[in-house]
Amino acid sequence: MSLPPPPLPLSGVALFLDFDGTLAPIAADPDAVFLPEGGAEILRALSVKLGGALALISGRDVRDLSARVPADVWRAGGHGLEICAPGEKPEAQAVAAPQTLADAVNAIADSVKGARVEPKGEVLALHYRAAPEAGPALQAAMEKLIAGVDGYILQPGKMVLEAKPVHANKGITLTRLLDRPPFAGLTPVMAGDDATDEDAMEEAIALGGYGVKVGPGDSHAAYGLENPAAVWRWLEAAAQ
Repeated sequence: MSLPPPPLPLSGVALFLDFDGTLAPIAADPDAVFLPEGGAEILRALSVKLGGALALISGRDVRDLSARVPADVWRAGGHGLEICAPGEKPEAQAVAAPQTLADAVNAIADSVKGARVEPKGEVLALHYRAAPEAGPALQAAMEKLIAGVDGYILQPGKMVLEAKPVHANKGITLTRLLDRPPFAGLTPVMAGDDATDEDAMEEAIALGGYGVKVGPGDSHAAYGLENPAAVWRWLEAAAQ
């Protein structure tokens, strides 16, 4: 069942956007993902229209995210572990995941040809897009590993398994941002494509807002957009 398109995010809205799969298509190489031409200008213009109440919430490390999006919008990296206000530079060095955990995740990845680990500060992402048939075995191995690590949980996503701190949660991040200007008192809207974005959509809905599901799949969202290209048409219409 397809979802209806969302209303335009205009005055009175606090807009929260995922990056990969929402503003840019998912790619086998995360380093090759960037905003489309003109995307930065649209985000800036819409942020101004919303009084600055526009934030990007990504699983990427905030340093990585900041290299791909305008620095004059809010950026929350690592599912919200680090937040940068407009114009604020992230700390030069990320806090790393425990070395014993990193070694164990790397060992799991090394057991499967095509799997690889992307360190994202305290978050470790095991990608298996090049070995999709290994997904169930990799997930079982990661579940067993994370069960013995205090303070960490496993977050499955689209061809990725993330070991992340329990407080690295987009829903928690959305709620935290709504407690501060310029987001306070506004209607929250979260757009995203993956399981981590559903946490933020649930929070947005609970707080009187709504979610926008990008792409196929079950969702808490009441609205949907087919792909990142449709997301950009939606954002551009609102910015104009």
